[in-house]
Amino acid sequence: MTRTDPTPTDEAGLLSSVRDGLYIGGHWRPGSEGAGLDVTDPATGETLKTVASASVADGTAALDAACEAFPAWAATPSRERAELLRRAFDLLMERKEAFALLMTLEMGKPLAEARGEVVYGGEFLRWFSETAAHVQGRYGANPEGTGRMIVTQHPVGPCYLITPWNFPLAMATRKIAPALAAGCTVVIKPAALTPLTTIFFAQLLEDAGLPPGVVNVVTTTASGPVSDAIISDPRLRKLSFTGSTPVGQQLLAQASTGVLRTSMELGGNAPFVVFEDADLDKAVDGAMLAKFRNIGQACTAANRFIVHSSVVEEFIRRVTARVDALGVGRGTEEGVTIGPLIDAKAVAKTDELVRDALDRGATLQTGGKPVEGPGTFYAATVLSEVPANSALLREEIFGPVVAIVPFDDEDEAVALANGTEYGLVSYVFTESLARGQRMIERLQTGMMGLNVGVVSNAAAPFGGWKFSGLGREGGDEGIHEYLQTKYTLTPDPFGR
Repeated sequence: MTRTDPTPTDEAGLLSSVRDGLYIGGHWRPGSEGAGLDVTDPATGETLKTVASASVADGTAALDAACEAFPAWAATPSRERAELLRRAFDLLMERKEAFALLMTLEMGKPLAEARGEVVYGGEFLRWFSETAAHVQGRYGANPEGTGRMIVTQHPVGPCYLITPWNFPLAMATRKIAPALAAGCTVVIKPAALTPLTTIFFAQLLEDAGLPPGVVNVVTTTASGPVSDAIISDPRLRKLSFTGSTPVGQQLLAQASTGVLRTSMELGGNAPFVVFEDADLDKAVDGAMLAKFRNIGQACTAANRFIVHSSVVEEFIRRVTARVDALGVGRGTEEGVTIGPLIDAKAVAKTDELVRDALDRGATLQTGGKPVEGPGTFYAATVLSEVPANSALLREEIFGPVVAIVPFDDEDEAVALANGTEYGLVSYVFTESLARGQRMIERLQTGMMGLNVGVVSNAAAPFGGWKFSGLGREGGDEGIHEYLQTKYTLTPDPFGR
């Protein structure tokens, strides 16, 4: 196993230690057309680093490498695959500060949250290192007694993984770890806005002893053409995507041609329901976590705060006070809890949603506008009495905006919560056990937080219903997304 020198934690030293090429077949190389991709610090607008931008030919070369490496990796004993993932986990914990700083630089989240993402992302490496050796089949007589049924699990094959910009480490480990544990090889394409963390993670995998071609990284500004070529290649057998529902729908249509296995973690419009018997201290704490983690730029972020009319005024007062106390600034600065949005488009979209709600009659409690100065910041915002026809309640906000709607009874709350095409996650605050159980059964989401504001865990199946996606990542279910089942019938060994 090759080990690099300890990674620096000063900004310039860290950025210089990140490779700037494509990672294909175990080699770092420039793009075949010489194009570059500029990575920008959203807090300052300055370019952090320029990395290679892959062409269609480079994407095909990456798939070539994954296909060539697949037979040997699939045949590698599961214990060896598990041990590699565990070494990667240990190295990630050693380099926690470097990874956290790199994410803060390219994505903007506060450094404390970036450290949390390193821990969360690392748990996928540890979880699937523990899961790899426990994939099992079954053996037994058929009901007629005429033969023996053998059911076995096999890696699905080369995979194409497309990750978003908002959790650049955790989304990579959440896909790469189960793929490798199952015996699959991968091509991963990180978002063009935040590619550095994935590149840095590939360097870590090299240090952990990853064989050439098992993981290949293509960074590109030509996402559409590169992805089209890879997805249309008949050698590809699996597509995993995290991103918006419209893009996911397009990818599903493309994947249907090759009948690919797909995992789609798409958009969300999470309801946050506060009943009259809720512990308001818990509810407000949960609201701050569910809304403002990652600056509101998360598919699991609470979008619609549905609050009982008997407690809505007190909830508004408490949340607004907490929001006014948030520190806005570059994520590396002391005391900052709200960093920049990812780019100027995100600021414009957030402001458009806020303006629409205000024009339709919503009440502004605080915030409600972009922050002047360098970088792409938007003030943490609280809106109350948001009208039902507001785009803010229909669309994923992806920004630091609390949109509050009152309700009067449980049926109304359920109708409001389920009144969306999305179904990723919901949050419910109530002290009634029976009501909590009813919400588990009535709310149409793939995940639910009951009296908690954060639900994600590597040991749990992450995924949604309806337009929020297909498949699950994490938990015991996660590795099975990368396995296919074979049934074999053999004759009765007793000759009956």
